Amino acid sequence: MVKELDKDNLEQLVSDNDTVVVQYSASWCGNCRIMKPRFKKLATENENMTFIMADAEKFPESRKLANVDNLPTFAVFKNGTFVNQVQTNKFDVLKDLINEVTSN
Repeated sequence: MVKELDKDNLEQLVSDNDTVVVQYSASWCGNCRIMKPRFKKLATENENMTFIMADAEKFPESRKLANVDNLPTFAVFKNGTFVNQVQTNKFDVLKDLINEVTSN
């Protein structure tokens, strides 16, 4: 399941969950819309992780956690700490990011 961020509280969610994967997006971003169903698919395959959609324009504090400067950006946090991010519209690159976290 993917949680939609409804307030600028990503930092709290990151500290409350072991592994968090975030898709930073915006309503105008076409590639973000393309990646959303793929992101949701990964969430169903990795139920031990928390998947969050964050609107990078509405939530600037959440955006700062991963130094987002391009969309879509996917970021991973583990045990409250930023691990890695990718800026991509390619499913394989996103999947590699998830695999990197699950193999550690």
